[in-house]
Amino acid sequence: MPVTALKSIRSCLAAVVALAGGGQLRADDLAARVVILANARQPESVQLAEFYAEKRGIPAANIMALPLPETEDITWREFIDQVYQPVQDELHRRGWLDGTASRQLDALGRKRYAFTDSRLAFLVVCRGVPLRIYNDPTLLDEKFGHKIRAIFNKNEAAVDSELSLLGQSGYEITAFATNPLFNTELRTLEAQMVVKVSRLDGPTFASARHLVTSALEAEAQGLLGRYYVDLGGPDPAGDRWLAATQAQLQQLGFDGDAHAGAGTFGPEARFDAPVLYFGWYAGGLNGPFTAGGAGIPPGAIALHIHSFSAHTLRSASAGWCGPLVARGVAATAGNVFEPYLGFTHRPDLLLQALARGRNLGDAAYYALPVLSWQAVLIGDPLYRPFKVTLEEQERLGAALPPGLATYAVIRRANLLWRENKQAAALAALRTGMREQPGLALGLSLAKMQLAAGDAPAAVAGLGFATALKRTRPQDWPLVREIAGFLAAHDARPAALRVYATLVRTKAPTPEAHKVLLTEARATADAAGDLALSLEFARQLNELAVPPPAPPAAK
Repeated sequence: MPVTALKSIRSCLAAVVALAGGGQLRADDLAARVVILANARQPESVQLAEFYAEKRGIPAANIMALPLPETEDITWREFIDQVYQPVQDELHRRGWLDGTASRQLDALGRKRYAFTDSRLAFLVVCRGVPLRIYNDPTLLDEKFGHKIRAIFNKNEAAVDSELSLLGQSGYEITAFATNPLFNTELRTLEAQMVVKVSRLDGPTFASARHLVTSALEAEAQGLLGRYYVDLGGPDPAGDRWLAATQAQLQQLGFDGDAHAGAGTFGPEARFDAPVLYFGWYAGGLNGPFTAGGAGIPPGAIALHIHSFSAHTLRSASAGWCGPLVARGVAATAGNVFEPYLGFTHRPDLLLQALARGRNLGDAAYYALPVLSWQAVLIGDPLYRPFKVTLEEQERLGAALPPGLATYAVIRRANLLWRENKQAAALAALRTGMREQPGLALGLSLAKMQLAAGDAPAAVAGLGFATALKRTRPQDWPLVREIAGFLAAHDARPAALRVYATLVRTKAPTPEAHKVLLTEARATADAAGDLALSLEFARQLNELAVPPPAPPAAK
C-alpha cells in the first residue's frame, strides 16, 4: 500500500508483540545486520566503511560500495537514478529486503517492489555519500498539495531520511511521512520496514573515523563529564523539551549547568568536560565550543536544534553538526533544510531512550516524528552511551582517565543527595578529594556543604584554590566560579588571591577579561584592599586605551 505524506508509512496489517527489551538482539547479532554504504568513486569513503566494519565486527560482505554522486547536494533525478534505485536494487539482490520486483515504474521512475520483510538493523552511510536533495517543484503532487499547508508543499529533503523508506514502494515525496517508530515501543509491521539510517560523516575523514573510536571508548568506560542545557529559544515547546531533558540528566546524577537567558552559553561560561549538550536556537556553533581546548570527553553527545544545522557536514565552522564533529563529539543530529520545530529530533525522547540502554540508532528513530524530511543522524548507530553503568565505572576505579574519573564521584554524590543521604554524599566527595583532588570536585563539595548549611566548611574546603600560581586557559571559567563563590561567602581575601591568578591567565575573550577585572576590583573594594583595587583599576584602564597606531610607512 503506497505511503502518503502526513499519514502512516504503511497500513498496520499486523503487530509484533515484542516491546523494547523483549527479545532484543545481542550486539554481535546487530552488527551482522548492519549494512554500510560507501561511495566507490572515493577511495577514502570505502576505507571508512572498512574501518567501521573492522572496529564493530561487521562482516566485510556487508559493505556496499556503489558509484554515487560526489557532491553533498543533488537533484531528485540524481537521487532516484544514482542513489535510491541502485541502493534499493542492491539491498534486494543481497536479500536484505525481501520481496518481489515488478517491471513497472511509478510516476517518478522508481521500480515497483512489494517488500514483505527486512533483515536490516541499520544502514550506515559513509562520508562521500550525498547529503541533501534540492526541492523540485515539477515533482510536487498538485492534488496532494492542496490538502496540506503551503509551507510543507515541497520535496527538499535529507538523503538519509529518504533512504529510510527504501522498504516502501511508490511513496509520495511531497512533504513528509509519519514515523511509526516515534515515541513508541510497539513493533508493528510498518515499523519493521523502516530502514534506520545513520551517517559517519564530518569535515574530514579523520573526524568521521573519530565518531567510531570515540563511541567505542565511551562504551568501555561509560560517560564521564557534565551536562549543559541551553534554554531560552523562541518557542515554548522547545524549552519544555529541554527542561525535561535537564530534569532527566539530574535524575541520572550528572552535574551540570543550564542557560536560560537570551542567546546561548557565552564563551566565558563554565564548560569543563561537556559530555552531554542539548540546546537551541543559534544559527551556528558558538559560545564555549569556539574556545580552544574544550576538552570534549569520549562518547560526547551534542544536539543543537536549529534549521539548517546540518546544511553541510564538510565545514568545521558552518552550522552545528560539522563543527561539533570536528571538535570531537561522538554523536549529533541536525537538519539539512528547514524542518519546523515539531519535526526535529526530540532531545528529551532521545535521552530517555539512551538512558534505558538503547543504542543511538534506535534512540534517534524513537525521538524523530517524521521521515522523508530534513533530519540526519550522525554517529555510530550501534553506540550505547549507557552500556557501562555508574557502578561499573566505580569498579573500574584507577582504570578511568584521571581527568575524568572525578565526574563519576560527583555523579554518585549527586545521586546520594537526591536520595536524602546527605552524609554519604558528602563523604563520597571528601574521599574523592583525598584520592583525586581537583577543581571540579572541590567546587562540588563546597556547594554541597553550603546546601547542608555548613558555609565555613565550604569556604575552607576551597582553600586549595588560593595556592594556584597559574591555571590552564580551559580551566579559567571554573576557577572564576570558585573565586566568585569565595567572594560571595565572606572569604574575600581568599577570593582576591584566586582573582590575582586569573588575571594572569588568558581569558576566553577580551570582554570576559574586563568583566573579571571588574569583579576583582569590586571584591577588593569590599575587602578594603586599596592597593589591589587600584591595580585592578589600572589594568582596566589599560584595556580601555586603544594601542598606538603602527608607524606610517616611509
